Amino acid sequence: MASPQLRVLRLNARELLRQPGLDKRITVSLPAAELGVDDDRITGELDIDLHAVSTIDGVTVSGMVTMPWRAMCRRCLAQVAGVTEIGVDEVYQDGVGTDSEAFEIDGDQIDMAPAVREYVLIELPGDPLCRDDCAGICPVCGIDRNAGSCDCDTSVRDERWAALDGLQLDDD
Repeated sequence: MASPQLRVLRLNARELLRQPGLDKRITVSLPAAELGVDDDRITGELDIDLHAVSTIDGVTVSGMVTMPWRAMCRRCLAQVAGVTEIGVDEVYQDGVGTDSEAFEIDGDQIDMAPAVREYVLIELPGDPLCRDDCAGICPVCGIDRNAGSCDCDTSVRDERWAALDGLQLDDD
C-alpha cells in the first residue's frame, strides 16, 4: 500500500483526459526510500514539483526534482555535497500511442513514481570531484596534495624497459 505522500504522485487520468489543456500541479517532499531508492548518498528529502497537462492523445508531465546528496571525492576522499536539480519531461498515453517511449496509462491512474525513481537513480552522483583541479592523495605517503606537498617519487616506471637505462648511444 502506497504511503499518503506517495499517493500524491498518482493522478486520475480520466479526469485529466476529459478535455485537452486541463492541468494539475503536484508538489511534495518525500524521503527517497518511499520511492524505493535506498542510497546513503541522498542526504535529505526529495523535493518534487511537477506539472501535468492533458493533450489530445495523453498527458505530459514536466517539472523538477531536487535531490540533496553527499559523496566522497574520487581523488582525495574529501566529503563533497551538492544539490542536483533534475528536469522531468515525460508523456503518458492510453494503450498504443504516437510516442513509443511514453509510459502507458494503467487503468484510470497515472503513477509518476516509477518515472521519478528512474530520474533520481540516473542522476545520483557517481564519482564527483571536490574541485576540478583536485590534486588527490600521494600514492606513496598518503598526504592530501590539496593541503600540503611531499617529495615522494611518484613517477611511473615500467621495469620491462629497465635494461635500456644503461644504454650508451654514440651521438657524433
